[in-house]
Formats: sequence, C-alpha cells, structure tokens
Amino acid sequence: MAELVSFTVPTESDKTLLVWELSSGPTAEALHHSLFAVFSQFGLLFSVRVFPNAAVARPGFYAIIKFYSARDAHRAQKACDQKQLFQNSPVKVRLGTKHKAVQHQALALNSSQCQELANYYFGFNGWSKRIIKLQDLSDLEERANEDTVPPLQKQSLKFFCALEVVLPSYECRSPGAGMAEETLDDLEEGPLSFLMKRRTTQKLAIQKAVSDAFQKLLIVILGASLDLCCVRDAQRKVTIRRAFSGEGGHFGLGTCTDLSMPHARKTWHRSYTTRILLMKMRFSTWN
Repeated sequence: MAELVSFTVPTESDKTLLVWELSSGPTAEALHHSLFAVFSQFGLLFSVRVFPNAAVARPGFYAIIKFYSARDAHRAQKACDQKQLFQNSPVKVRLGTKHKAVQHQALALNSSQCQELANYYFGFNGWSKRIIKLQDLSDLEERANEDTVPPLQKQSLKFFCALEVVLPSYECRSPGAGMAEETLDDLEEGPLSFLMKRRTTQKLAIQKAVSDAFQKLLIVILGASLDLCCVRDAQRKVTIRRAFSGEGGHFGLGTCTDLSMPHARKTWHRSYTTRILLMKMRFSTWN
C-alpha cells in the first residue's frame, strides 16, 4: 500500500507515538536527546517533546514523538514497545489515538523543514533551488521625495521572490513565490541596522518562496527500487516524467487521469515496481 508524504506539518495519529514510563532520573533535556537518538533510527522525525508526569502520577516523564512517515512510526512502535531502550526499566510505546475531529487546514513546513525532508528522501545533491526574481518593493525613495507623509504610516522594507525547486533526476521543476516585509523605525535605524534588516527581509522572502514551491510536491512511497516523477497539468492528467531503477533497467513515460482509481492503480503496479513517487499534485486517499 502506498503512503503519501507531503511537505506539511504531520498531524495524523498514525504518525504520532506516545512514549511513557520514562525514568525520573535523567533531565528532560537528556531524555529528549536519548529519545531522538533511538527513534531517529527508524525514520526522519518532525518533533520530540518531553513532558513531566501529572502531579497525581508517580514521578517521571512521557514523550510525544511525531514522524513524517506512518510506516516509520509503526516500525518504531513495534520495535520499541516494552523495551528498556536507554534505561533500566521498559518503556511503553503506543500509536496516537484517532479522533473524529474537524479537519483543519494543513500547515506548511517552513523552509528549513522542507529542505530537511527533501534531503532525507532525495539526498543533499538530489535537488536545488534557482532564484528567478528577487525584487525590492520597498519604494523608500519615492516616500522620501514626498512632501507629506502620514504621521502614523511607517516606512518598511518589502521584498518579493520567485524561484523554482529543481529535481534533476525526476526532470521536475516546482515554482514558488514569497513576500516578506519589515517595518523601519526612523528614530532607531542606522546604516548598519538598515542593511541587516534589508538582508534579513530578502532571506525571509526566499525562505517563504522555497516553502511555497515544496507545497506543490507530494512524495508517494511504494515498495521497491524504482523512483518516478509525475506532473499534473491543467486537465488533471498525471504524466510520468521519468522512471529509473538501481540497475538502470527501467525507463518509461505514461499518463493516467487519477491514481486513486482502481484501474490506474492496477496499471501502475503492473508497469512499475516502485519505491518513491514524486508528484506535483494532491489527492486525499489511496485505497
């Protein structure tokens, strides 16, 4: 069964582990380090959070660990439950509880998290970004030449960035755009402070554009050794841009209208044995 990994904050219960019966001896910081070292062996972690037990319970700690991949979380739960791990007594590990709650809009990963996820699945050299345009929209000179400036209206730095994330192995390019603004205080801003704020605003605009570009990509993890890349066009037709295996024995192009449909799934499994599928599309279910 395929698994979807998007560049959004993981909130699903099957990607969340609850770990308790943690010893009260180490500090919370030491437990965080130990938990990260153990559970990161099973896959990329989004977060590790350690909390003290409630006052009515015996002294100790519990932790909430979030993975990007549900498969990794399941493997970690089976391997670590009722094991001592890094302490003398066994810990308990359970998957998060499913709740029938109102679905909230997925939160995008920030630029650093997107790059960490891309490095994990594609490798450090498997992707890059190309800045297309970085434009200063501050209009500071125009405001300076105006005779009257509203007293409550402060000047600000504003930058717009357009770029694309490039994955050469998949022959895939994903565009992104971002804008950042920073307010200036004429009474406090000196030349050095102005230059630092200008540089920070530029960097923030680039980071927002990187995050936006990754939101258009979706990783589909299947099962074996073949990587594919798909791009969705305006007619919602999915095109396989490139397919290759470790032995170099497969290469192909093809189209299907909806990968969640049984006939499309059958075609894919018959044609390719795949491990990771990268898409510039989104769909909510994979039956």
